[in-house]
Amino acid sequence: MSRAAKKTENLAERIYLQLKQDIFDFRLMPGDRFSENEIAERMGVSRTPVREALFRLQREFYVDVLYRSGWQVKPFDFKYFEELYDVRTILECAAVRKLCEQGTELSNLDDLVALWCVPEEERLDHGPTVSAMDERFHEQLVEAAGNKEMARIHQDLTERLRIIRRLDFTKPPRLEATYNEHQAVLEAILHRRVEQAQILLRAHIEESRNEVRKITVHMLHEANARSQLQAVDNSKGTSEG
Repeated sequence: MSRAAKKTENLAERIYLQLKQDIFDFRLMPGDRFSENEIAERMGVSRTPVREALFRLQREFYVDVLYRSGWQVKPFDFKYFEELYDVRTILECAAVRKLCEQGTELSNLDDLVALWCVPEEERLDHGPTVSAMDERFHEQLVEAAGNKEMARIHQDLTERLRIIRRLDFTKPPRLEATYNEHQAVLEAILHRRVEQAQILLRAHIEESRNEVRKITVHMLHEANARSQLQAVDNSKGTSEG
């Protein structure tokens, strides 16, 4: 790779991370429209790395390209996310059944046990780290069931849900609950208690979904209020000028 191409790749990565964080923090609001030129001007770069970053965000379902109209942050659709959670729950409960009914030892869960079945003083309290661990917990449960197509579909769901699932790890009580609930699910699986494991897993996902919805509504409300206040301030500044 040439030095120029490497520089463009690095720029695209930086722009991708910045735009993704802007979307996560609602600095770019659901439904907001913008052009490649606007982003390039704001970040002081050319359009090429901006376009690369945006196409990556599109593949991850954060933005849409609008024919001859630039780009748009995906509008927030709670019904869409509810449906993704429903499919995720079905897949994970099916995976749990397959795991419990396996005739072999469940040694493929040893890594999960080592991470989650730890004393309270050894638990991590860094939200982003626990969020990433939580993703892998659920992915590894499905992978351990041995159905590659099921794991592929589940991974796709995980990527689509990431924008809101991460919000479940912004408050300490939810970190503690995640450890407790994961540990309970693992213990039920290891004892081959299918129905108990499925009930615990379903309740765990449902609680997370409800918490995420509350936090998202609150953050959207706050972001809208800030946006309206900024618009008022801008209007005052224009009239005074």
